[in-house]
Amino acid sequence: TLAAFLPMLLWPGVSGKFMSYLPITLIVVLSASLLTALVFLPVLGGLVGKAENVDSDVLKLLAGTETGDIRSVPGLTGAYVRMLDRLVHFPGRVLAGTLVVLAGTIVLFSNFNNGVEFFVDTEPEQAIVMVGARGNLAAQDTLTLARDVEDIVLSTDGVRTVFTRTGPGLGSGRTGRGDVPKDLIAQLMIELKPYEERAKGAVILDEIRQKTNRLPGIKVELRKLEEGPPTGKDIQIELTSNDYPRLLQATTKIRDHLDRNVGGLIDVEDGRPLPGIEWVMTVDRELAGRFGADVTSVGATIQLVTNGILIGKYRPDDAQDEVDIRARFPDSYRVLDQLDHLRVQTQSGLVPISNFVKRTAQPQVGSIERIDGYRRIVVKANTAFDRETESKINVDEKTREIQEWVDAQDFGPGVRVRFRGANEEQAESASFLGGALVAALFLMFVILLTQFNSFYHSVLTLSTVVLSTIGVLIGMMVTGQPFSVIMTGTGIVALAGIVVNNAIVLIDTYQRLLGEGMEVVEAVLRTAGQRLRPIMLTTITTMFGLLPMALQINLDFAAREIVLGGPVAVWWVQLSTAIIFGLGFSTLLTLVLVPVLLAAPTTFRIGRRQRRQASRQAGSMAHPAE
Repeated sequence: TLAAFLPMLLWPGVSGKFMSYLPITLIVVLSASLLTALVFLPVLGGLVGKAENVDSDVLKLLAGTETGDIRSVPGLTGAYVRMLDRLVHFPGRVLAGTLVVLAGTIVLFSNFNNGVEFFVDTEPEQAIVMVGARGNLAAQDTLTLARDVEDIVLSTDGVRTVFTRTGPGLGSGRTGRGDVPKDLIAQLMIELKPYEERAKGAVILDEIRQKTNRLPGIKVELRKLEEGPPTGKDIQIELTSNDYPRLLQATTKIRDHLDRNVGGLIDVEDGRPLPGIEWVMTVDRELAGRFGADVTSVGATIQLVTNGILIGKYRPDDAQDEVDIRARFPDSYRVLDQLDHLRVQTQSGLVPISNFVKRTAQPQVGSIERIDGYRRIVVKANTAFDRETESKINVDEKTREIQEWVDAQDFGPGVRVRFRGANEEQAESASFLGGALVAALFLMFVILLTQFNSFYHSVLTLSTVVLSTIGVLIGMMVTGQPFSVIMTGTGIVALAGIVVNNAIVLIDTYQRLLGEGMEVVEAVLRTAGQRLRPIMLTTITTMFGLLPMALQINLDFAAREIVLGGPVAVWWVQLSTAIIFGLGFSTLLTLVLVPVLLAAPTTFRIGRRQRRQASRQAGSMAHPAE
């Protein structure tokens, strides 16, 4: 079990840091329980324990040293042993039936699954409303627009408090990776009421979105605070190229496709520069030299129309910060046309700058993003809320739909398209968990091989991991849950260290009975009868221990309350469901498949011997001696 969790300590990235506490806690607790079982419990049992009553006929018959007929045991154990006695002679049929069940489950899951997600869709307790608007808005205008949104948010049932910010410096709060719209003018932090007193957070946020869509001139985007590994928006498409015009064309093509042809998306944005013009003043240095002017004097003169020339600084008596003292033209002269009438002081007198300065309009560029030396633009979007199912549209399905369209397009040479964000994190986490499972199986195989001294028994033990994985798929279908790469994947890795214990218990007892000289089939049946009770006890107690997590039952001992559901309870539903169904399904098949396969080599040899004897007898009857 420790070997299953050790590779998870090497989980890289933000997801690994987020999930690192789970394997660390389990490793420490399991190590402490090992010490307790090997040292403290035997000592405690020797002090206060009492001898077990072995007068029971069932216990006598199950004892490994008894020679009684194991098939005569009454009750559930006896029925199980007698069923196994019939199946042990047909290992091929049992194995074929098991493979049919496994293959059928995989086919059913591929057709009736509920999609894949990166992390659990948690219930929000806080959210952020981002208000965007175009234009050079005054502070008072920005505040007026923010108040319109604020009034709608405050009037929505389920909202507890609202904190509003406007002005520069927005986007520094926890909004994912800090990726905020370029035209952001206001930001509202929402705190929702306690979970028991309101509707689902997704329903509340969708209601706010529907109401604010009616406000003209602004764009409102809502995001819940990410409680899990931060990934930003649901869908992020990164385009890189050295050919900037071609990069803009590809970005426009993808953005238009998302807006017009892909349903179920909201908050679509891209990293293209916002519409605007910036005026570029180009100085002809040769002509400026002829007039005796220089670039420095030209720049200072232009500042009279724009921000002003810095003359000095002044700090009032009642303030700690200094105030700039700038000289510039009056308001009526700070206009664009004034740039053509500016004059520069030279040795020859005042010279119009229009003689050697050329003014041109160019598209405004707020910022330039580059990655690995290439220009970069990102197209982003979120999936919408489905009112019928009261849940978000599956991100993985939308990503695959867009990916198929992107793969079929030709954006020209030099333009590279790559999916980032949750899709990238999901692929990396899935790859790591797959490698971690392989590493865990290898470590367990080495440990089992040293103890069992048998390749066949070691492989047979690890085969229960495959059975548990199929059980997880059944659990996803029964409960209708999506397959969470992080939580369900972690549950599968955890199962690898749990389910093998059942096979270890069976094979260890089987090898001990064989060492005492017992016949193979008899050893298998007696092993199954002896180990049925401890295997079922450990399986049932584990499943019932995880059942409150799977049912989202919160026990508040301080307040003496039992709460069904909640923001924290939903985190562990998929992990606990994976372990419950995986452990239960693998245990049922392990109790049948492992004993049958333990006796399979002997059964096959006996069958071949009997067939050869029957063949020789048939030949002797067909050709009697002279």
